[in-house]
Amino acid sequence: MKIAHCQFEPWVGDFEHNLARFEEGLKRADAEGAKIVSFPECFFTGYPDTEELARKGAFAADSPQMQRIRDITARHAAVAIAGFNELRGSDLYNTVVVAHHGQKLGLYSKCAAYMKFHKQGRDFPVWEIDGLKFGVLICADGGYIEPARILALKGARVIFAPHFNYIGDKGLISHFMKVRADHAARANENSVYFVRGNNVVLDPAKSGITKNPGIGYGDSYVMDPHGEILVQSRRHQEDFITAEIDPNHKQDTAWGLSKSAWSFREFAPFVTEAVKKRGL
Repeated sequence: MKIAHCQFEPWVGDFEHNLARFEEGLKRADAEGAKIVSFPECFFTGYPDTEELARKGAFAADSPQMQRIRDITARHAAVAIAGFNELRGSDLYNTVVVAHHGQKLGLYSKCAAYMKFHKQGRDFPVWEIDGLKFGVLICADGGYIEPARILALKGARVIFAPHFNYIGDKGLISHFMKVRADHAARANENSVYFVRGNNVVLDPAKSGITKNPGIGYGDSYVMDPHGEILVQSRRHQEDFITAEIDPNHKQDTAWGLSKSAWSFREFAPFVTEAVKKRGL
């Protein structure tokens, strides 16, 4: 099965532009024969660092904007995974929509939301297409053990992780190394493919980041279940990547369970005990 990611630049507050790029990406996915294609975190709205800007571009899951997104997916074959700032009542979430053939299959909201104005998501849905189960994490979520473990235990064989990165130059290399290490661990410990679907920033004025200068360098990739990179994007420019994956890849079950599942079963009580002793 072929999967894909569009390493495009979202423009903050410009839904029309981002929607046009969304369709462009879906057309490319169809031309390449991809079954699933992802787009960066908060792709439809941009990812501003102030609540005022985030709310200004946000929309609800049952809004006219979402209907237009669904209408575009009805014209294309690939399952689409794309992010937006979601209004849920008065609350704001960093959310991804999964849509196919004009239908909203579901939502996932970031569970380790970096911005303080975002509520934390606590649902971990899994979807299936042509026998392949997949789940979604968003950016920082992939740096923690449990979210990926939950998806894998629910049967996900691929984890898509849309990102929006805009990193200060002094922390660029350390961020680059840490993120790759996190994702290799998540892939290996859960025996899953891991898709780091990043953005790129070509025009900082369109990034929505107002509090610090930075670099949106890209570096999207697909890791195999051993943590090896199958394909990666070019950096500092827009790109489109595809990878052939084996939907029937078998988990590492040397202990009768995946490494992550066995570890949780055997050691979770000791983690709980250690946490209690520290008064956390």
